[in-house]
Amino acid sequence: MAVMMGHVSLVGAGPGDPGLLTRTAIARLRSADLVLFDALIDERILKYARRAQRFFVGKRAGRHAMTQTAIHAVMIRAARRGRRVVRLKGGDPFVFGRGGEEALALQHAGIPYDVVPGVTNAVAAPALAGIPVTHRGLASAFLVVSGHDEAAFASAIAGLAPNGVTVVVLMGLNRSGAVASHLIDRGWSRGTPAAVVMDASRSRQRTWRGTLDQLAMDTIEWDARSAGTIVVGAVAALSAPLAAASPLSATATAGVVGGQHVRG
Repeated sequence: MAVMMGHVSLVGAGPGDPGLLTRTAIARLRSADLVLFDALIDERILKYARRAQRFFVGKRAGRHAMTQTAIHAVMIRAARRGRRVVRLKGGDPFVFGRGGEEALALQHAGIPYDVVPGVTNAVAAPALAGIPVTHRGLASAFLVVSGHDEAAFASAIAGLAPNGVTVVVLMGLNRSGAVASHLIDRGWSRGTPAAVVMDASRSRQRTWRGTLDQLAMDTIEWDARSAGTIVVGAVAALSAPLAAASPLSATATAGVVGGQHVRG
């Protein structure tokens, strides 16, 4: 008797707080037989997949639990055995999440799949710290770029007019000094407001605030276990007065301004 083909869902888990999951994401988790999840996925989100097998396939500090090729193979094999698979990623699966690569691999193998978008950290993390990535009179556009690859970062900002847009850097916490220095070398003002939002939407959320020059000094010690989003541009100066308006961040946000820790 032939086994009915299964299905794969590429699901975005958002920035962390389960309250920011979409209803479709919760439905996919509840019906899953197998969940392959990345680093920084909140345990409370995994509880929606009570009936599923759950395997960690992410990476931390450059260490891969499973190669990307192996992840493709596991998804395809499970689906061919009739299983409902959820590939669970932080943020949105198509924003630096390799969701496109996985979709192509599934398509090539003839596996039915769907994509469940998630709230991307590129917008959510700044918002939860009170930072709008666009603001009339300050920024009419924003650029989202990965910070972990120096060459890719340099290429992305090469044609960007200094201080012209908001720059949001994901996966760049360990290279924040180099990121800031590169922007300064490209003509950005040293006094440009900058912020780093760590562990957005979680109880340990905190925000560093300062200038591009301070960030370039590379003297700030980040927690290597944290997920960080860097925001550079005039809008970062709005973070202090607007942060209190965010209900998810108001009780958890901490930051540094001129070396002083602040809350709110």
